[in-house]
Amino acid sequence: MSDEAREAMEYDVVIVGAGPAGLSAAIRLKQLAAAAGSEISVAVLEKGAEVGAHILSGAVIDPISLNELIPDWKDKGAPIDTPVTQDEFKVLGPAGAAALPMFLLPPFMHNHGNFIVSLSNFTKWLGAQAEAVGVEIYPGMAASAPVFDETGALKGVVAGVFGIAKSGEKKADYQPGMELHGKYVLIAEGARGSLSKTLHAKYGLADGRDPQKFGIGIKELWEVPAESHKPGLVLHTVGWPLDDKTGGGSFMYHWGERYVSVGFVVHLNYKNPYISPFDEFQRHKLHDEIAQHLRGGKRIAYGARAITEGGLQSVPKLTFPGGALIGCSAGFVNVPRIKGTHNAMKTGMLAAEAVFEALGQGRQRDMLDSYEEAYRESRVYKDLKLVRNAKPLLSRLGTFWGGFVGMADMWTTALLGGFSFLGTLKHGKTDAASTEKAKKHKPISYPKPDGVLTFDKASSVYLSNTNHEEDQPAHLTLKNASIPIQVNLPEYAEPATRYCPAGVYEVLYDDAGKNPRFQINAQNCVHCKTCDIKDPSQNINWVTPEGGGPNYANL
Repeated sequence: MSDEAREAMEYDVVIVGAGPAGLSAAIRLKQLAAAAGSEISVAVLEKGAEVGAHILSGAVIDPISLNELIPDWKDKGAPIDTPVTQDEFKVLGPAGAAALPMFLLPPFMHNHGNFIVSLSNFTKWLGAQAEAVGVEIYPGMAASAPVFDETGALKGVVAGVFGIAKSGEKKADYQPGMELHGKYVLIAEGARGSLSKTLHAKYGLADGRDPQKFGIGIKELWEVPAESHKPGLVLHTVGWPLDDKTGGGSFMYHWGERYVSVGFVVHLNYKNPYISPFDEFQRHKLHDEIAQHLRGGKRIAYGARAITEGGLQSVPKLTFPGGALIGCSAGFVNVPRIKGTHNAMKTGMLAAEAVFEALGQGRQRDMLDSYEEAYRESRVYKDLKLVRNAKPLLSRLGTFWGGFVGMADMWTTALLGGFSFLGTLKHGKTDAASTEKAKKHKPISYPKPDGVLTFDKASSVYLSNTNHEEDQPAHLTLKNASIPIQVNLPEYAEPATRYCPAGVYEVLYDDAGKNPRFQINAQNCVHCKTCDIKDPSQNINWVTPEGGGPNYANL
């Protein structure tokens, strides 16, 4: 971080990230202050151009945390109006599908009582609720660096640095940004946040924990004919086109005015470097079980985002001097349920309660131990404990046997109040380390897009409304510029050209087909963070750009 002098703004609490966790924390802080007849200043920084612009999820949400935070959300016009009416789970094969009887799934995996939503739209609404109670929200303000005090506690963040050219020189419109200081700082960046990585390293937050695991979720929004629309239908699948050793599955939700959300998740611990999650998704839509819902419709939006999948074993230490991790910055997604919003919101609320208590005691920039304790007594912890072995079993045994044993373990664990005969299984390798050498696998030939059901990356990125100012420092940085060509290409067939769902990375050759060079098309980046996670050499470091990125609507 530069030593350049910057203006500073002082707040009681600074929150990085205007997602469900950050906004829930902000609202809860204001609610507690109002109930106590006191004042508390809260600022929320959001790197998206507007609240919700970078938010992407399936999404079926459990309203339990929203009911607690804003009980009259219906009266306040929350964009939640499609209850789940039909819940299906199917196993796909190349030539057909088999429905799994829902009674075989533990009750907590059923979706009745939940709602199909656009999480982007819900987050926009939640932002309006936060502003209504006095929260200051600053969209388009990427938090680019932490600020520490003389004791080593997190003091705040640097935000709003603009006008640096790609060359590193200051342009005419240069702004050094400002520092936002808080008595406490809550980090709610989402999965694989850049500030979170820095804090993990400085404070050893992951020491003694399993490595975090991730998936890449790719989603499209379709508008379908009225006769094809089944509002309230929830369909989840596993199987084709993924093989048994590659974890993942799909979701399809019918909601709103003839909307169908269809998406595909690939667990990033896959071994074969030739796998392209984007192309697996496109191929998946050709299966008649999926295509029948989309035929005659029009694809109107696209996006992608990494998902935390480590669960209980991978949740880091949540607190550090001066602040805490909340939501997907820590990773509270329940993988079998395919849900995390309710847990993200609850952890934001728990952290807010710990902060408010500390401020009431005249404290600042110390350890919020009561937040960590509250988490371990909360329904979030219990939620994750019941399913803690599901992901490790899929990794060890594959989709079929891992799913079978995992289902049995979840049933018995639920019936026995959290006890599992398997104990708590470990994850082992990071997702990057799971990638095997190219020589152990064969290249995959994916069908060309037909422009009707299947599409290419370029047209998909266009639908994400992604934009970056080209003359700015690259936010996709290489620790060693030689590694992509000298290491990743010969050993792994440079998987960045395939695992990225936005066509950011290319290997280009001269006219003779020789002299390869690695090209980064940073302007295409949809901020999914997959490259930062999956690069087998861990050579790519995703940092916050000055601004830009996707601008999701209805996703």
